Formats: sequence, structure tokens, C-alpha cells
Amino acid sequence: MSRKRNKERIVIKNVNIEAVAAEGNGLAHIDGKVLFVPKCVPGDIVDVVLTRSRKGFMQGNVINIVKESPIRQKPFCPHYGVCGGCTWQALPYDKQLEFKQQQIADQFTRIGHLNFPSISPILGSERIIDYRNKLEFTFSDRRWLFSEERFNQDGTEKIFTEEELAGLGFHIPQKFSKILDISECRLQKEPSNAIRMFVRRYAVEHRLKFFDLYNHTGLLRNLMIRSTEDGQFMVNLVIGTQEIGGSPTAEEKKSVQDLLTALCAAFPQITSTYIIVNNKANDSYDGCKLLHHSGAKFITEKMGDLTFRIGPKSFYQTNAPQAYRLYSTVCNFANPNKEDILYDLYTGTGTIALFLARKVRKVIGIEYVEEAVEDAKKNAADNGITNVDFFAGDMKNILNQDFIRAHGRPNTIILDPPRAGIHPSVAQVIIEASPTKIVYVSCNPASQARDLEILCSHYSIQKVQPVDMFPHTQHVENIVILQRHD
Repeated sequence: MSRKRNKERIVIKNVNIEAVAAEGNGLAHIDGKVLFVPKCVPGDIVDVVLTRSRKGFMQGNVINIVKESPIRQKPFCPHYGVCGGCTWQALPYDKQLEFKQQQIADQFTRIGHLNFPSISPILGSERIIDYRNKLEFTFSDRRWLFSEERFNQDGTEKIFTEEELAGLGFHIPQKFSKILDISECRLQKEPSNAIRMFVRRYAVEHRLKFFDLYNHTGLLRNLMIRSTEDGQFMVNLVIGTQEIGGSPTAEEKKSVQDLLTALCAAFPQITSTYIIVNNKANDSYDGCKLLHHSGAKFITEKMGDLTFRIGPKSFYQTNAPQAYRLYSTVCNFANPNKEDILYDLYTGTGTIALFLARKVRKVIGIEYVEEAVEDAKKNAADNGITNVDFFAGDMKNILNQDFIRAHGRPNTIILDPPRAGIHPSVAQVIIEASPTKIVYVSCNPASQARDLEILCSHYSIQKVQPVDMFPHTQHVENIVILQRHD
């Protein structure tokens, strides 16, 4: 292994990738310092150009694979290595599961300093392609151009037409204003790809303005495609405006309506379409106006004997079969009885709450997003469940001793927070509520480990069960059951 400078770049030759780090990057050690390298497989020998060097670590990118790892496999996606998704495609799926399980053990030990039993074998996904029920794409009037596209054979810079620059796809990693035009994505079942390509082709042919990500102007902004296991499809077309805070013109609205009408005629599988007007400087839909265009106002997904409605803004687990396994495991861990009061914190649209409601006396669900709480109430009504109450608001403001006195002290608390985990004040109220059991579901084992360190002052970890919701990524869902100390 050697280092050399090349036009102010530091290149490290023959780097041996030893393992996979917590964020999915390859990990090596150079002169006692950790080096993180994306898109690598343990066992690869690679040449790396450094992009960052700090006292305790370095980061770099592969410029040449000297020798491929014996476990490396051919990626299935034509966009692998440029698109920011599915970065673990080069790893066999059994190895992905192995590294995810090890990631949880490492973070529980290193971050949480926790005592925990042997981690149960991770529950892998039966489908590792076509497993998502939601994909979201971004329009751009200046798509990402590869270096070989930029110049003519004589070295002069090419001049592109608007049609040639139009892109509909995913953000390039660490380059939010750059959009990779996607020809194929294997994460959602067909006709997802055909729908996206139809929209792109129609928009170009009818000269509809793609979004300008630098100035936040333009008509076509985002395309969301939602699907269900039984073949329902919802298409949400997000449109922008000519100025931040403005409104689309009547002509612009009609052109978008015409696009969706043509789309529905071409794809009878589409059962619901919406137009969402986003005149903000960010992509969040919060507070954005919904315009129902055609079909049903929501699609529905079955989970066991329950039915859940999914609207244009609804949260629902994106891997439905694995969600059923996740919630079944939560139910088994909670092991509730008919007299229990159960709190479901960060309840979302109430999936876990409703999944457990028939097994307990009462469920209290709390969620920050008001639209999600409205969906949860509708889902409860649709399924004839009456022993659940849902509340909207900031968890650290709602969950206090007065709330617990008013609604009953919980026997079991289910936690399923966002990636950031729970607020310390929420952890303290949970400890003061003193439930017999806590079932903590997390999509981020690092923040989960931090929170468990607080909770384990009064609780002990009984079981740890990882569930893989997102094949070909470093992300992993993890369930922990905590028992109160006697």
C-alpha cells in the first residue's frame, strides 16, 4: 500500500476493505486511522482518493478496484454507483443481513454501553426487489450530466435543448440540486416504471416546465407513486409555482389535469390521483393544498384482518409484508392481556395501536402529525375498533403526569419514534409512568442505543429482534423488549 499526490489529490493505493461501517460504507485502517469508503465490499482491494481527512478518521472514494472481493456480486440496477439508493447491491443478501445484525450489536455496545442478551436472528425480507409500496421522484430542468455527455469529440462543450436537459428521478448523493434521470428502478412493482416514463414523455412532448431546483420555480416538481399488495395505485403529482408563495395559473392547472387524465387512460390500474400545490422553498408537503383529481380519495392495504386507508400524505410502512412481520413480533413481545392499558407513542396512522387494540382494554395513541391522527381515527372506525383514543401534538408536551392520570397508567408502552429517537423528557416521563413492559421499535439503532441507556436505569433488556425492511441499504429496523426491574 502506498500514497501519492496527483494534481493536489491524495491517492492511497491497494486499500484492503476490512468490514462494513455503521452507515454502510466500507471500512479500512490506514496508519492507525479509520478510512471510510462508500460502494465497497469487505475483501475488496481498491485505490482510493481522499475527500476528507480529520484527526480521527478519513473519507475517500474508489477510483479503481484492484481486486474484487470473492463475495462481491453484480449489481442489478443500471444506476448503481450514481443513484444514492440500494448502495449494498454488490453484497449478497445473506451478507447484508449479517452486517446489519452486527451493526446493532456494535452500536448497543459502543453507544449505549448496554447489557443485552444474544440478538435473535434478523428477519430477512422475502422480497428483495419490488418490495416498496411508495417511490418519490423529482423533476429537474437541469438533470445530472455525466462527464462523457458534456463535450463533443473535438473537446468543445455541448449545447443541450430543454428536452435533453429534462430529468425525472432521484437526487444525487450529497448534491441535492442534482437529479439523476432514472430509466429503471427495481424497488416498486410495475407499472411504476411505465407510469414514470409516461409522465416524463408526456411532459416533454407538451413542453410542460420541469422544476428549477436552484430558483424554486417551475410547474412539475415531484411525482409520488403509491401501490398496494392487491394492485391499487395512487399517483400524486406535486406542482410548483412561478414564485415562492405564488399560485399556479388556470392554464397550468388545466395542463396538469390533462396530463393526469391521459395517464389514467393509459393505466387503468391507477385508482386515485391527486395534484399537490407546493409553493414553498422546500419539498415538504406540510400545509400544502391537495386537489383530488380522479378515482378514490384513498387506497387501502390489508394487514391481517385489518384494513388501512392510505391517502396522499399518509405514513405507511413501505415494505408491507415485512411490516406485518414487524407488528406481529411487537404483539408477541408485548404479550398483552384483556385488562391492560397500552400506550402507543409516535403512533403514526395507528397501525400498531389497531393491531393490538383487540387484545387489551384500551389503547392511547399519540402522534405529532395531525393528518396522521385523522387517518388513525378513520382507520379505527373502518375496522370497528372503539377502544382506541388518538391525540395529536408534540410528545414532550402531551405526555406528562396529568395526561397519564386522565387516561390511565399504562401496563405496556410501545415506542416507535422517528430516526432521532425520543426526547430525554419523554424518557423520564416513561420511567415515571412505570409500565411493566416497554417495546421499543426503532429505524435507527444508534439513537435507540442512546435512549436505552437512559431507560435501562429502571429496565432490563429481555429480547432484541432485528427486522430487515429495506434490502440493499444499510438501514435496519430493530425491536427491543424491556422489563421493569422488580
